Amino acid sequence: MKAHTYETQSTITPEKALEFLKEGNQRFVNNLKANRDLLEQVNATREGQWPFAVVLSCIDSRTSAELIFDQGLGDVFSIRIAGNFVNQDILGSMEFGCNVAGSKLIVVLGHTKCGALKGGLDAAQIEGLGMDNLNHLINHFNPIINDIIEENEERSSKNSSLLERLNHQNVKSAIEDIRKQSSTLKNLEAEGKIKIVGANYDVETGAVTWL
Repeated sequence: MKAHTYETQSTITPEKALEFLKEGNQRFVNNLKANRDLLEQVNATREGQWPFAVVLSCIDSRTSAELIFDQGLGDVFSIRIAGNFVNQDILGSMEFGCNVAGSKLIVVLGHTKCGALKGGLDAAQIEGLGMDNLNHLINHFNPIINDIIEENEERSSKNSSLLERLNHQNVKSAIEDIRKQSSTLKNLEAEGKIKIVGANYDVETGAVTWL
């Protein structure tokens, strides 16, 4: 399988870009990786890159977008941050990927058993460890937790139901933030030039479900 070129990227629709990722995850789950000469792809992309998708995922070592979607060099822009949320710098990266470099799809990819979200649920204990920057990160999830937690429900990473609801809502909130905070990406989506979608990766099975 060869690296994408300007010509091949320009023919990809947002729907086709999504299909590429769905097909890639099916290959990954079935251990049927596409045949790629990665050194050939290095040579093919040394003058430029034409990725068809931007994937925002967690830093979790099990959630590499290139692996779980079975993609090669030059196929996707991969943005990673613990808890797969957006900020201004990440939005700028997405705007570059889509409006400058021509990507047709943005995927916000959450995953099961997310450590960052567990940290958000256990914030009181973690704050006692004195890691200021980590505390800042996990407190990002407080508004979402407050919205979804039920009366008298245990706020704890051991509460698997709450953790999974937080995972899904965190993906949806990130998508809402993209549309609210980037008029560039919102307009591209409204014009049909890109899609913005959410997904969830199961660390036990390797399968991606689409939200």
